[in-house]
Amino acid sequence: SDQQTFKPKMNYIQTEIDGVWLIEPTVYGDQRGYFMESFKQQEFEQHIGRVNFLQDNESKSVFGVLRGLHYQQGEYSQAKLVRVIKGTVLDVAVDLRTASPTFGKHISVELSEDNKRQLFIPRGFAHGFLVLSDEAIFTYKVDNYYTPQAEATIMYNDPQLKIDWPVDPSVLIVSDKDKCGTLFAEVATKSLF
Repeated sequence: SDQQTFKPKMNYIQTEIDGVWLIEPTVYGDQRGYFMESFKQQEFEQHIGRVNFLQDNESKSVFGVLRGLHYQQGEYSQAKLVRVIKGTVLDVAVDLRTASPTFGKHISVELSEDNKRQLFIPRGFAHGFLVLSDEAIFTYKVDNYYTPQAEATIMYNDPQLKIDWPVDPSVLIVSDKDKCGTLFAEVATKSLF
């Protein structure tokens, strides 16, 4: 019967940081190309819960571009569902939830057009990514609008966070704004979320 051959469209994997999920879609491919469901609200809610996504964003970056570590403070915080539709990035989420047992810890995941993985990052995290391919198109859903006065940045190379960015620092392309990020130690003294 059809029920016996039914394959789940998405594989939801809880990461070592509570609330952060790795999502692997089922990809149906043949000589024409492929088809997959990249988001299905009902399935998403069964695994993760209700998130009211309000906006989709897309960026294109070249090799060595590092964006982050960005977050919006307090009520302006954003949950994100991120994926790569072209190229490969190392995606990083840092737990800024002061009451969390993994406060200050991070997760790094390679997202690419080949593995088609997605990462769900709840509110209360700083987020960033590094482009590992010649170029990358990065797309993500958010559940809160961009609010410039609530935006903040933590230094991507903060020694306390110990994030392993697998590219020589001399080839990194980082915006002036991101070069002026705050140290995690300063952020950690505030009640962020």
